[in-house]
Amino acid sequence: MSLAAIFSPRTLRVVSQGLFLLFFLFLFVQTEGKGADELGWPVRLFLDFNPLILLTTLLSAHSAPSAFFLALIVVVITLLLGRVFCGWICPFGALHNLVSLAAGRGRALARHPAWFQLKYLTLILLLAMAALGSQQAGLLDPITLLIRSLSVGVYPAFSYAASAFFDTVYHLEIGGITAVSEYIYGLLRDTVLPFQQPFFSQALLITLLFCGLLALNLYERRFWCRYLCPLGALLGLLARWSLLSREVAEGCTDCGACAGHCPGGAEPHGLLSKPLSGKAGTAKRPPNSPTPPWRKNECHACFNCDDLCPQKLIRFKLRRPGRSNPATPAPAPVATGPDLGRRRVLGTAAAGLIAVPLLRVSRPPEGRANPLLIRPPGSVPEKEFLARCVKCGECMKVCLTGGLQPTLLEAGLEGIWTPMLIPRMGYCEYHCTLCGQVCPTGAIKRLPVADKVRVRIGLAMFDRDRCLPWAYGRPCIVCEEVCPTPKKAIWFEEVETRDRDGALVRVKRPHVDLELCIGCGICETLCPVTDKPAIRVTSIGESRSRENQLLL
Repeated sequence: MSLAAIFSPRTLRVVSQGLFLLFFLFLFVQTEGKGADELGWPVRLFLDFNPLILLTTLLSAHSAPSAFFLALIVVVITLLLGRVFCGWICPFGALHNLVSLAAGRGRALARHPAWFQLKYLTLILLLAMAALGSQQAGLLDPITLLIRSLSVGVYPAFSYAASAFFDTVYHLEIGGITAVSEYIYGLLRDTVLPFQQPFFSQALLITLLFCGLLALNLYERRFWCRYLCPLGALLGLLARWSLLSREVAEGCTDCGACAGHCPGGAEPHGLLSKPLSGKAGTAKRPPNSPTPPWRKNECHACFNCDDLCPQKLIRFKLRRPGRSNPATPAPAPVATGPDLGRRRVLGTAAAGLIAVPLLRVSRPPEGRANPLLIRPPGSVPEKEFLARCVKCGECMKVCLTGGLQPTLLEAGLEGIWTPMLIPRMGYCEYHCTLCGQVCPTGAIKRLPVADKVRVRIGLAMFDRDRCLPWAYGRPCIVCEEVCPTPKKAIWFEEVETRDRDGALVRVKRPHVDLELCIGCGICETLCPVTDKPAIRVTSIGESRSRENQLLL
């Protein structure tokens, strides 16, 4: 391979995509509690550079964390070079490229040019909903979607499969093979695998949706990027004013090489796939024939067409605004982008505005909170929480006990896949503030440990018909033993009762101190009554709400 081929734009782009994907996965694996209450660089770094999340958060919550303004760097790069993020950086785009190549879709024209409108209409819908305070961009934003899918579905499944495989090899007891497998498993456990096996109630649904989006590449290369990605639509709108220009010199034979290998479908279908005259790749374009328009807003700046042109007639360059050089070939005419039409734009925006109140009628009204909806400590009031949370799943991945789970309908349709604590699956660790550290939008505030331990996320209550000392006269002090508050929020009343034979039995009956309980849920998690615990935590008493209180 020649030196020019090694350092060609196409090769550099592939290397760039691979490095950014590996960097993303590295940050993803590092987003885990490792004994200290400090993470360093979580995978939210990719969200901090996300212009779509910045824009929708500003619209829905009217403010954004300062780190989000790193997204302006991506905006500036896009205004200079076009959709470089899509072609060179986006880890989700890199996965689509890998699936496309593995499926033999390396060369594919855009089959449905009219479908390019879908992602722009989706963007308008999300912006309209954000304007009414409903943050739904995280459902379809590629970075958020990728983090959520890996956190809730793919990564737990990988961990489970790896453990099952190495357990099987270990039990085969085949001398050297077992020793090697144990070494490899130990290495994976120290570097890649989670500290404990995570389980999520929505894992199957979220993973199937993720795999379905990747499977669309079997139909058409980078289907998601071309037709569905709202971040790509936003960057495409900005790219129309970029300084990057494409030039096609005279002598183009319409061989179709550039169109067939364009990952974004920036060339019009049918114009470059058919020769104008003669045999494809041999006949030259007539002197006065117009150059086919270039969809600048769909170009990923991958430079495949420049690299693959057999005549070397295509090149890209940055032009100074308002200046042109008569000695250089004329730039290719730029297509105006998908013609959405005024009615379609207004109709989509109206649909977004109408959807918000329809989504909100599916959740309890103010002052009638769902008792099961226990939000992480540091969560802002529910209305603002739904205006900020992008459903990325980072807080769920980083939860030390696995208690944070994605909602389905507990918060209404508007709050689908937002985090909630399910104490039976895991409690809120008393000195842990990791969920606030990874939240990218401020839906969960980062609290100092001294403040966090005073935040109430709910209240524990006993079911006396199931509690061993209350219902059966059997001694049990587990709930009081595990209670983490300095002055125990669970206290005992020592009483005498009689057993079936009439003998006196002294037992300690537990009570909850309303002022001290913070609703961490450890008592429910570790209650020895296994099927349905004798002590349950609900959201009542949470610090973030004035209405959701036991004593108003």
